[in-house]
Amino acid sequence: MTPELVIFDCDGVLVDSEALSVSALLGMIELAGGTVSEDVAYEHFLGKSMKSVRELLGSDFGLEISDQHLTAMRVELMRKFREELKPIPGIKEILPKLGLPHCVASSGTLERIRYALECTGLLGLLEPHLFSAAMVKRGKPAPDLFLHAAAAMRADPGKCLVIEDSPAGIAAARAAGMRVFAFTGGSHANNPALKARLASTEPDFIFADMLQLPDLIADLGARVKAS
Repeated sequence: MTPELVIFDCDGVLVDSEALSVSALLGMIELAGGTVSEDVAYEHFLGKSMKSVRELLGSDFGLEISDQHLTAMRVELMRKFREELKPIPGIKEILPKLGLPHCVASSGTLERIRYALECTGLLGLLEPHLFSAAMVKRGKPAPDLFLHAAAAMRADPGKCLVIEDSPAGIAAARAAGMRVFAFTGGSHANNPALKARLASTEPDFIFADMLQLPDLIADLGARVKAS
């Protein structure tokens, strides 16, 4: 059965932003008087909303993140996006060829999602179907955002396919009752520990070349039909 809806995460799936985001986050942590390694940042914060990150920094790392810290980080991140952000290779080519309804469901704010897509020339291919964790009570790994996106797009959650790059996102898709492909084509995804964590979440498939996605979706439909 071919999916009714393909739901894309944004960071690390549509735009190659994870390394830029972690760099800005580490700068904010340093500004707040803390020290966290890049590996620890990827392990604890990848794919999660800033609200969740802020709470984790307080509860697990003893860091109080002020609104001023967040503002400084967002300004720095927007600068990085403007000057350095690139689309994931192949995404511009495959989006018009999917032949299926698709949308974006990201832990970022709607402003950040739109800015990232605008900087990379993808906004026109995806707007207006953009959904942010700010629209739901709980961010990833809770299923709320994906279920909200499916409801807004009038799709059965059991017939949705999520494309994710983080363990938190994969867990959210699983909790929503959706199929999920793990994408490892972002520049941050060469981290062996991250690859191991992604594999441990047991997605339906792991792939690194976005140009493969239309064929993988077709193969998924064929496998489900044959089973």
